[in-house]
Amino acid sequence: MSIAEARAYNTLSEALEKHTGQTVPANRHWRIDMALKPLMRRNSVPDLQTLAALIEIDADPKLTRACVEAMVNNETSFFRDQPNFALLTGPVLDNIRDLRMDKKRLRIWSAACSTGQEAYSLAIAIAENAEKWRGWTVQILGTDVSASALAQAREGRYSQFEIQRGLPVMQMLRHFEQQGEEWVAKDSIRKMVTFTEHNMLTPVRHFGRFDVILCRNMLMYLSDEKRTHVLESIAPSLEDGGLLMLGAAETVIGQTQKFRASKEFRGFYETSQQQENAQVAKLSLTG
Repeated sequence: MSIAEARAYNTLSEALEKHTGQTVPANRHWRIDMALKPLMRRNSVPDLQTLAALIEIDADPKLTRACVEAMVNNETSFFRDQPNFALLTGPVLDNIRDLRMDKKRLRIWSAACSTGQEAYSLAIAIAENAEKWRGWTVQILGTDVSASALAQAREGRYSQFEIQRGLPVMQMLRHFEQQGEEWVAKDSIRKMVTFTEHNMLTPVRHFGRFDVILCRNMLMYLSDEKRTHVLESIAPSLEDGGLLMLGAAETVIGQTQKFRASKEFRGFYETSQQQENAQVAKLSLTG
């Protein structure tokens, strides 16, 4: 690799990290090539060095944004990490339901939701237990930094390859309609989910508080400092008794003191304040 090529990769990697927090290790620079080739063709940019030079001076803010969005890792699928997802939609939501019987309101935030499969998986799981949630207000919010990913999420439109990744055939037929070679979520599912743009590196907007926050398989692409920032920025958005769900390879250990592992649900986390409050309540009862 020439010095010019190495500098181009560094410039593009730095742009991605600046805008999204995601990093691309040197041994995965091939992902930058794959992500940006279509964009370069559309914009008649001859090579990565030229593109990097344009991005470095932000010659065209629209091009910079498109470049960053193209490099964002949008890997996702329906019911991803199925055993953990089953724990969420079964015992975890049952526990939340018991805690919220007085208000009968359930709010879930799918952070870094990419093209929406996670949020729609939640909607499907709740819809297929309609009797359990009858009379409840259920709100699912999906957020992502990528405007193009959110555009697809709002349409609920997926290719044959995307729809088959993790979604059983019977659920696909119940909740999606085929349009040509694509599958589109039915209105009954789409109306359960709201999508809006949000960068997890910026302060959390006025989304309110949530019973469950999913922030899965995003922290692994961030530096330690940015992981801590994201975790501590979302902690105030979790309701009392609420739970945070991370990816199977992610943890709060060594990242923040705001969260601690749930003693009841493996792979889930509650705020440290919740655990302290629970301990105080336990001591007052036994005292």
